[in-house]
Parts: sequence; structure tokens; C-alpha cells
Amino acid sequence: MPQLNPSPWFAILIFSWLVFLTVIPPKVLSHTLLNDPNVSDSLSYLAEPWNWPWS
Repeated sequence: MPQLNPSPWFAILIFSWLVFLTVIPPKVLSHTLLNDPNVSDSLSYLAEPWNWPWS
């Protein structure tokens, strides 16, 4: 039964994953966002404790 022979299918699986991991990520990571957020405010805001009326 040739479908139970794992050697050609395992090689195809490994080769396809190598293609996916080497070709596709650079293509996806090369895209840039159209509205890149700017960090114009570098102020650090201090949190004030809340005054709970029942405590």
C-alpha cells in the first residue's frame, strides 16, 4: 500500500514548511502601516490614589 510509505510525504511536508518559513515571513514583514503612530508625548503620568468614600 503506497499511501502508508511516509518517506515522500514527509519530504514534501518538510520542504513545504521550509518554503513557508523562508519565503513568506520576509514578504509579510516588509509591509508598513499606513498610519504609523507617533509618540509625541513622552511625559510620564503619575497615578494618584483614589479616595473611596466608604473606607
